[in-house]
Amino acid sequence: MKRKTLPRDGDKMNTVKGIRIMLVDDEPHILQFLDIGLTNEGFEVRTAPDGMSAVTLAQEFQPHVVILDVMMPGVDGFEACRMIKKLGFNVAIIMLTAKDEIDDRVKGLTLGADDYMVKPFSFDELLARIQARLRNQFPSLLGEVVHGPFQIDDLRKEISYQQKVLELSPTEYELLKFMVLNHGIVLSKSKILDKVWSYDFGGEENIVEVYIRSIREKLNDKEHRLIRTLRGAGYRIDLP
Repeated sequence: MKRKTLPRDGDKMNTVKGIRIMLVDDEPHILQFLDIGLTNEGFEVRTAPDGMSAVTLAQEFQPHVVILDVMMPGVDGFEACRMIKKLGFNVAIIMLTAKDEIDDRVKGLTLGADDYMVKPFSFDELLARIQARLRNQFPSLLGEVVHGPFQIDDLRKEISYQQKVLELSPTEYELLKFMVLNHGIVLSKSKILDKVWSYDFGGEENIVEVYIRSIREKLNDKEHRLIRTLRGAGYRIDLP
């Protein structure tokens, strides 16, 4: 495995707090390497040296993600995968193997594995796979909320529309977030000002129109079908 450059303290991701990862491998140096790397990324990490220990630990620790080696003495990774999935809690299992064989992949996926990686692999690739599983199975842990074609990542302060990140100013982000979270509800200019600009805003209500116009342009909402204007009442986002 290629060693990645670990982030400086100020660069550590804030998206992983409270996310539990369990590492299972009978090779101590691999456990140590992954334990250090994932702990530095901010995950809560526990390790197990064999399949049976992994099942016992999983029942107690209830990890969100399990990194599980296939080739282990006694209870191998396949059997451990089957037993962990039968415990009944939501968990993503990424299996590790020293050989890239279709039969092994099919067997692992059949027993409940969610992803597969072949040794040797880079730490960055593993991290990307973990993030992908978390987005798929635990989006709320990453601060992400999905409403129709919108995906709000409150930790990164990003909003995606139809899987494309919008280039929004901080105020545009707060305004669009407020409207998406209240989709289907008519929001008056005064209510928007109170929520987005706060009660002590001393400007004109027309500022809302300026920002709505800019957001519509970024959404390519030329016909105002997404953000609707209700004369004398305010604005409403309609989601499909």
